[in-house]
Amino acid sequence: MPHNIVETAREAGTFETLLTAVDAAGLGETLADGGPFTVFAPTDEAFAALPQGTVQALLDDPPELARVLTYHVVPGRITSAEIAHDSEQKTVEGSVLKIVVNGGVIVNHARVIQKDVEAENGVIHVIDRVLIPAA
Repeated sequence: MPHNIVETAREAGTFETLLTAVDAAGLGETLADGGPFTVFAPTDEAFAALPQGTVQALLDDPPELARVLTYHVVPGRITSAEIAHDSEQKTVEGSVLKIVVNGGVIVNHARVIQKDVEAENGVIHVIDRVLIPAA
């Protein structure tokens, strides 16, 4: 049986920044116990590619951090098999993610680099960029 989303991300070893942010925003319990969720999870490399100071600024502003993180989460479990064509998905944050299928799956401007990482309360799709919701 797979673990919850938080445990699954922790075991992967490539989401330390994301997990630190989830804890700082107070979302750990929701992602561990709630759901099901589909999480588009940026890697540590994706966070490192943000402009210098961005991650620290977000960590210092928990409400904005929570807004950015929940923009990566869609209610329900959406597997790659269900992403067969272009679509829009409403996020927990309230905005819409544009999903394009074109030689792979693109979420806004981020490419899914690993799909269908199963968790007991959802599924994780690993992405190569951090998604930032419009102001």
